[in-house]
Amino acid sequence: MSLCLLSALAAQQAPDPSSSLPDLAPYRGTVRDLVKTSLREGQAYEMLRELCRVAPGRLSGSPSAAAAVAWARQTMIDQGLENVRLEPVMVPQWRRGQVARLRVVEPSHASDLSLPVCALGGSIGTEADGVMAEVVEVKSFGALRNLGEIPKGRIVFFNQPMDPTVLQTFQAYGGAVRQRGSGAIEGAKLGALGVVIRSVASNLDDSPHTGAMHYDDAVPKIPAAAVSTLGAERLSRLLAAGERVVLRLDLDCSWHEDVPSHNVVGELVGRELPDEFVVLGGHLDSWDLGEGAHDDGAGCVQSIEVLRLLKAMDLRPRRTVRCVLFMNEENGLRGGRQYAIDHEDELSKHVMALESDRGGFTPRGFTTSAHSEGIEVLRHLASLLADVGAERVYAGGGGADISPMAPYGVPLVGLMPDSHRYFDLHHSKNDCFATVNERELELGAACMAALCYLAADLEEPLPRNPATVQK
Repeated sequence: MSLCLLSALAAQQAPDPSSSLPDLAPYRGTVRDLVKTSLREGQAYEMLRELCRVAPGRLSGSPSAAAAVAWARQTMIDQGLENVRLEPVMVPQWRRGQVARLRVVEPSHASDLSLPVCALGGSIGTEADGVMAEVVEVKSFGALRNLGEIPKGRIVFFNQPMDPTVLQTFQAYGGAVRQRGSGAIEGAKLGALGVVIRSVASNLDDSPHTGAMHYDDAVPKIPAAAVSTLGAERLSRLLAAGERVVLRLDLDCSWHEDVPSHNVVGELVGRELPDEFVVLGGHLDSWDLGEGAHDDGAGCVQSIEVLRLLKAMDLRPRRTVRCVLFMNEENGLRGGRQYAIDHEDELSKHVMALESDRGGFTPRGFTTSAHSEGIEVLRHLASLLADVGAERVYAGGGGADISPMAPYGVPLVGLMPDSHRYFDLHHSKNDCFATVNERELELGAACMAALCYLAADLEEPLPRNPATVQK
């Protein structure tokens, strides 16, 4: 028998991968209508305007975070969501205070050098007379360790920029963010008195970017601040001149007792399988320097809008679609963890979890933790968004708040907007409503609505990942 004939027979006998994929023909018109309706009469943008007005800077444990919880609950009720409720969660309470100042003490001719700073989230404050010490500059933890005893008694300046040649800016962020998260630990190991990091940002300006940092009980806790990217450039040039540079850092941030807060939940109950769930959401808390418009007010209002849109279009899917606005993603992930604990008995009935936490920019597709069979189904579903340009589905993850569901086998999905401007704004005063484009925001909500509706309405649920937790 010839090789050609063998190949032909094998091709005839091999199963067609597409034969096991759901028929999407009945849904094409629905997805088109979802997109058009969202662009014509979407409400996400106006909801975001109101959230940023009522509750800007929604730091966990703050009055603004409490106002956001009340706003979200009432907004879900007003938009017709079902089973609206608050689910309790205890959250940490870190307060920024009023003082964040970095100045040059020596050389005296540089005393007016502009070095805008902010405390990193979770930092301890300084004593009343601040921290005054000579500064040493490094660009990596390896370079710091190579200095031996030099950092002892000094302020360590971590000056690692995001790599502008990395096309995926979240990868560039991942390459630079360790200096923020662990810089104080690494500095303290070598006897440093404090750390100043270059803001983890993709642009050059004078707005410092905050973010979470961590301590290790095995080493002393030292204060940590972020200097603006332009400030980092100025300080680096001063050090390059070869003179001894002494800085004074003053911070009055502080830690307080945990306080009660809430996740906010609303649903569109499924018409046939109400006890099976597609969950979507964002995190309601934000850092406090800006309004938290992109991070993550956008994801919150998009999630509410998905359910409002489906209900307005009389699209009640087979399964329940549940919107969860999680509290405390930024400095604790308490909301996401508490949700997984509270709903552990029903996580086996969670067929998909979708998070929007990458800003309100133009949607380009999705990321997912789904394994091979699941990712093929998701790519098939997302193909209906080709006209929008959001049909791509990449292997990766879903989102921080939904990650505690992963051990139970729940496929996680994340909305992936265009990211090229995101880290210009991220965790800074620039993250405000004025930077959000209405069309981009509503289009992202439409893409989320389409994928959630498809996943909730298909006869067969998405293939699950292997569970590492048995329940």
